[in-house]
Amino acid sequence: MVGERLTHRALNRALLARQGLLSRWELPVVDVVESIGALQGQYWPALPVALWTRMRDFRTEDLYRALEERRLVVGTLIRGTLHLVSAGEHPSYAAVVEASGNADWRRTAGAAPPEMEVLRSELLMYAQSVPRSVEDLVGFIESWIAEHPTGLDEAELALQRSFKWRPFRSWVAFVRAPADGRWGPRAPAAQMAAPCLPPAWPGPEEGLAAVVRCHLRAFGPAAAEDVAGWIGWRTPAVREALGRFGSEVVRFEDEAGRVLYDLPGAPRPDPDVPAPVRLLPWFDSVLLAYAPRHRARILPDAYRDRVYVRANLQWLPTFLVDGLVAGTWSIEAQRRKATLSLRPFSWLERPVRDLLLEEAERLLRFSHPAAVAHQVVVDE
Repeated sequence: MVGERLTHRALNRALLARQGLLSRWELPVVDVVESIGALQGQYWPALPVALWTRMRDFRTEDLYRALEERRLVVGTLIRGTLHLVSAGEHPSYAAVVEASGNADWRRTAGAAPPEMEVLRSELLMYAQSVPRSVEDLVGFIESWIAEHPTGLDEAELALQRSFKWRPFRSWVAFVRAPADGRWGPRAPAAQMAAPCLPPAWPGPEEGLAAVVRCHLRAFGPAAAEDVAGWIGWRTPAVREALGRFGSEVVRFEDEAGRVLYDLPGAPRPDPDVPAPVRLLPWFDSVLLAYAPRHRARILPDAYRDRVYVRANLQWLPTFLVDGLVAGTWSIEAQRRKATLSLRPFSWLERPVRDLLLEEAERLLRFSHPAAVAHQVVVDE
């Protein structure tokens, strides 16, 4: 049975509570990543900001250490984009991506030659203990193809070469790693076999159930289409998976009349609880975890086109006032001075403005600690 109808504000406070945006988390970084869901990382500087704004006393070194120790991993996962997840949850995400069909390496029609699975397996072994560059992986594949000339037809071979074998290199069984072993402010380009390899991944149904729970834990209450859009699946399959949960989930309704699902013990605070100002990074998960027409719990409809740049598919960094997106921000560093510019979408009351300036200066000093001068300006 469907329960009470939840307002946008009630859903907003539930989201903020689960994301560490009402009160910052005081947990190890791996626990925080699992709590707030997969973090989109194709723009590498976004990851430290996403964690800083959700954690108390976060240090970027904690993120790098967890990546170095492979307690956290980053690789091509849901929706074909880089995401940061825990090593423990990576197999479920990888199984879901594989089962979606979106990770299929083939670029022409027809059945996959069985030899190609041998190639993929040997490619993983080649990168099991040493990060391999794009050139390394392409060279390995070309050598293998030379020894197995009947493995691919000419059309598929030509297409794969035009992509520099990217469908093989971006397989979800790989994760990114720096070639020299040093994690830092640049996104690593080398690939390494994931800590847990395909034979040990859960089956499609088990993996989907695990990832759906991850979504509800981090972003619920949510509709089937929200979860489906987030993981790159079709809505009917996700709705069936939610139906199999039975009493393991509770059901609500949103202002549009959609059925929302949630975990029974998940936070759903009073809608009137105050929400502090927060700065979110590029491509933040809270803006992407819901179907495009149903993001009003965090992103007012009037501001959608001011946050998403269609020309280059960018989601700009934003700031929250009373839990809702109220503007964007950017940082410019020149020589030894760093400036953070705030661009509000409407007039800010003086107390809110002061709190926002204070929070922005903290972020600026965190992001550019070596700068001699730090300045925050409001671009009206």
